[in-house]
Formats: sequence, C-alpha cells, structure tokens
Amino acid sequence: MCEEVPDTPIQLEGHILLADPSLREGLFHKSVILLAEHNRDEGACGFILNRPTDQTVGDLLTSNEFAPLKNIRVHLGGPVGQEHLTFAALWAKDHHLHFATRISAKNAIIRTQQPGTLVRAFAGYSGWTSGQLEHELQKKSWITTLPEERILQSEHAQKLWAEMLCHISPYHKILAEAPDDIFAN
Repeated sequence: MCEEVPDTPIQLEGHILLADPSLREGLFHKSVILLAEHNRDEGACGFILNRPTDQTVGDLLTSNEFAPLKNIRVHLGGPVGQEHLTFAALWAKDHHLHFATRISAKNAIIRTQQPGTLVRAFAGYSGWTSGQLEHELQKKSWITTLPEERILQSEHAQKLWAEMLCHISPYHKILAEAPDDIFAN
C-alpha cells in the first residue's frame, strides 16, 4: 500500500524569481522578481528589479520634502497598481541579502543615508492569487534562487536576468546566453 505524501507548502518569501526563457512576451519576459511576500493561502507579491523606467522619483514627487529621493530611478514593479509608487530598501548583513518593502518615503530617505543600502522605487507590483504562483512553478514558468549580495552592485537593468542565470549552473548559463529566437541562429 502506497502512502500519500502530504503537500509540503513551499516558502519563497525573500527568494528571487527568474522568468523561464519560455516566457517570451510581455512584462515578465526576462524579468527578475524579488518575492517580498508568499503565503500559499493568500498568494504572493513581488517587485520586478530589472525594469527601470525613464522617470525618477523627482519627476513624480516634486515637493522639497522628497528631495533626497529625487534621483532614484523608478522601476516598473509589475502590472498591478502601477499608479502607486512604492519604496524598498535592500542591504547585506552577515553575507545575506535583507530587504524591506512598502516602506514610506520618509523611511526611504532614512535608508538612503545608511551605508551599503540600496533604495529602489517601484510603480506597481507583481501579484499572484492563492495557488497561482505554485501552479506557475509546476509549469516551470519560473526559476527560483536565493538573492546574493552582488545584487546590490548590479545596475538592475535588463541584463540582470542573464547575470543571475549565469551564476546558477552551467545549464542556466547556456540559457542566459541563448538568443531569444534559437531558430534564427
């Protein structure tokens, strides 16, 4: 008699989601997402790290009280709530990447003054309903990895996807270096 193994819930909060190369179109094509929240029953929320826009915080928040944030480039965090600006801080401690998301502008200003802290601004976020991310993971739409300190030195532009894939394994390096259309080669 075979015993059925209960589903062990996966916990991905704090992980990085790298879009599988099969996601060829749209906002998630070659995206790198910091998964800020993940709960099997409530869903997940994250921010795309490698979609900088042409805008800075100063373009959107013109009051002098936000002046310390004015040169921070706004990134497109995802397709949900793009009319909202959200701040996040990332820093390394004990060789691990730590982060705080959905921080206030006042807190973001304080964080910019802390050495080794990277502050990002996001328009929108990426969200999944209960079970949706798990389903996408079963379909191999995402590659998961833990964030590393070197992400703090990255430009957080489109090339971040390939940079991160190259550090996972030789197989992933081949994926990162492959042309978008392998049949056009």
